[in-house]
Parts: sequence; structure tokens; C-alpha cells
Amino acid sequence: MGCRLAIMANLLALLPGMAVAENVVTYHNSLERHGAYKVPGLTLAAAAAMQLDTRFNGVISGHVYAQPLFFHPRGGKAVVIAATESNTVYALDASTGAVVWQVTLGSPVPLNELPCGNINPDGITGTPVIDPDAGVLYLDALSNVNSTPTHLLYALSLANGQTLPGWPVNVGAGLANLGVTFSSSTQGERSALQLFNGVLYVNFAGNYGDCGTYRGTVISVAPSSETVTAAWQTKVNGGGIWAQGGTAGDGKSLFATTGNTMGAQQWSGGEAIVRLEPGLAYSTNTKDYFAPADWQQLDQDDLDLGGTEALPFTAPGNPPAQRVIAFGKDGNAYLANLENLGGVGGQIAILPASYDAIITAPAIYQTASQSMVAFTSFGGGTCSGTNITMVNVVASGANPMSVLWCAPFSGAGAPIITTTDGTDNAIVWVTGAEGDDLLHGFNAQTGAVVFGGNNQVMNGLHHFGTIMVAEKRFYVGADNQIYAFTFTK
Repeated sequence: MGCRLAIMANLLALLPGMAVAENVVTYHNSLERHGAYKVPGLTLAAAAAMQLDTRFNGVISGHVYAQPLFFHPRGGKAVVIAATESNTVYALDASTGAVVWQVTLGSPVPLNELPCGNINPDGITGTPVIDPDAGVLYLDALSNVNSTPTHLLYALSLANGQTLPGWPVNVGAGLANLGVTFSSSTQGERSALQLFNGVLYVNFAGNYGDCGTYRGTVISVAPSSETVTAAWQTKVNGGGIWAQGGTAGDGKSLFATTGNTMGAQQWSGGEAIVRLEPGLAYSTNTKDYFAPADWQQLDQDDLDLGGTEALPFTAPGNPPAQRVIAFGKDGNAYLANLENLGGVGGQIAILPASYDAIITAPAIYQTASQSMVAFTSFGGGTCSGTNITMVNVVASGANPMSVLWCAPFSGAGAPIITTTDGTDNAIVWVTGAEGDDLLHGFNAQTGAVVFGGNNQVMNGLHHFGTIMVAEKRFYVGADNQIYAFTFTK
């Protein structure tokens, strides 16, 4: 171990100092997964000047489902981190898109070598996570190891992409040491990784098609010892953690959402918001989980609650209240008490928010006086067809959730929120992924269009994809390309 630490120290010494403040190190820019970014100068009026940044030529190789990340070491060059299904990771110059370094982490798994799925090849799907102080990137790569699909966890130096000593960690082998059954062939990893209190958390569901045996699974890994230290799983088959954002946190706990279980006669962890304490301690107290009263019907109809992450936030009021919101494939928004999730049927409110499944990550606009949640709807509110819907949440009252507005657009991207200072000039941004493939911007208060795409089409966008913002640029991952937008000349 002493040798490993010495080598790691030498690698990290290659970084020109510790990271500066503006970094995007995790999915939707926070532990809470709110998707909120501060962009000085990006006013409602300035949004009309958004344009593709022709100075940025971010050519890469491979399909991209993961959100790009951003790392700017003090005194060094800012880079955009992109990970592909070809198991290739890139650090791109954040200004020009030129490759600073790239590494390929073994062979991805062709779709015909998996029992089901819809990604070909299947490699790095979930968004990686950065430890900015250590200068390390963590990711999960489904890899073909001796002709066997294997989930491997990597730790890469952000200085040069080199794999750190002791890595990768074989997920299946690590779980076997804990007596936990796990099959990399049937367990998919499309959720973002999470770093919480120095511990790495990784989430698993199944593959598209729900084939074979899998369980909703969260594992914890100690970076210092490269060891899988704990696991939480649903009690029966199914209950996958499908959300793009994976687990969200409130600074004390993590919250996971689970999907449909298979043939459960008693509630067994599926269709739920589950509170997990550090170390993945889990209690059966009703304050630590929520599931809709009709969870069994949701199971039968494949209407997962776990398609999107559950977001913790503070609802304004007198007094304000700690809340968590989740959206289901049944089109409902579920609001629960963060401090007492309420068990089966214990929600504060249910809002029919869409006529169709809600399966893309939401984003929250949070101020001292407002809590508003934006999500992509495939039919609902007063809009027909695909739209952005904005839900307002208050601390109390008979109807604590209400739809404020919806605005049509064509696509299946996941929204983010920008403000100039955390409050003013709030804008909802989303890509028309697998639709018109344009960037769209809406006034967060009214839904009025502030940017309509300007016919700047992006090729190779995938559904569920989201936007990353850093240093007055927007970055969007697509097949063989990272796009950049800017509103400044």
C-alpha cells in the first residue's frame, strides 16, 4: 500500500495545483442533483445571442450518454471530460476542443453478447465523478474481460488519464467478497456515480428489456483501499435504479429511487424513494422509505418510480419545509417529507403532472421564496406533445404542488436551470435530443421562449442527455462530438 500511495502522489504532483472554484465534478452540478448553474451575464435578453462556439472543435470517437464534466486546476488548463460507450475517456481543451489526453479502458461489450439491452457497444454509460482536491476521475466501464461482461470501476489521474495503482476494481468480485450475488451481464449501470463524504457510490439497474436476474443495487467503494465496502439491494428481482442522476443527497443521507420489482407479493424495496445513510445503512422504519399505495399495480404495468432521481430541497413557507420530489412513469409527481418519507402511501401529495411517462432527470430553481421543478414531459399540462413543464412547490396547504406552465419543444433531453446570481434571470435549458436536436431556452417564470435554437442542429444526441455549463460555455455530449455554445463574442 505504501508503494501505491507513493506512485499516486507522484501522479497527482503532475497537476498544477489544486482545483479552482469553477468545476463541474458531478451530474447536474451538485450532490442534490438540482441542475442549477450560475452564469454571470446570461440574462434573459442575452440568451437570444446563444450560438455554437466555432472556436471549439470537440471531435471524439464513440457514442455518448454520460454528461461531460469540467475541471480547471489552479494555474493550469481547463478541460472538459467526456466518456464514451467505446470505453474511451477524453480530456479536451475547454476553449478549443483539442485533445489534451485520451485513454481507452479495455474493450466494451457488443450488444449481441448481452441477453438484452439497447446500447451498442455497451461501455461507459453513467456519468463519472471527479474528486477535485485529489485530481481523480472515477467511472464505471462495462468491459469484455476474457469474453465475459464485467463491470470495472476506474480511478484516473486528471493530469494524464493514467489508471491509479490498485484500480480497476471488479464490481462482481468485490460484491462476492461480501456475499452479494451480482451479474454484470444483466446489471446495467446508466446512473451517475456519486462521491459523498469521501466514499464512492455506484448504482445499478438492469439492461433495457428487464431480462434475467438483477436487483436495484447501490455499492460503496473506499478509494483509499480500492475496496467494495458495502451494498444495498432490493429484496427481490427487479427494482432497478435507472435514474440518470443516480443517488441524490441532502448532506446527511443519500436518496435512491427504484423501479418495478418482479412478482413481489409484499413490498420489497421497489417503486420507492429509499433513504441510505453513509455506509449504506438502511432501516425499515417508515420514515426512511416511501412507495405509492398502488406499487403492485405499478409493478405489473412497468410504470417505474425509479426512472428519475428523487431530489431533496427546501419548500418556501412560514416555516419552510424539507421535502423530496420524485416523478414516475405513471406521469405523477410525488412529494414526500424529507425527514419522514412516510412508508407505503405516506406521501404529502400526488400531482398528475403528465399524460405520459416521466423518465428524464428534473431540475430545480430554488430561491428563498420559490421552489420550482422543471421536467421534460411527453404529453401533459396544457401542452400537447413533448414539452417542458414547470411545477411550483410550497411548504403547506391543500395543494402544495401545481403546474405553473408548459412550453412545447421537440425532443427528449433533460433540463437544467441557469441564473446570473442564483436568483435572477432564471432560464430553463434543454436539448431537443432525438427530436429537432436544437438547444432551447425558456424563461423559468413564464415559459416564454428566450432562445429557439437558431437552426444550429447537433448530430448524434441521445435521449436523457443533459447540458453542462462552465465558464460561460454550454457543453453537450453527442456521438463522436462534444458541442459548445456561448453567448459572448
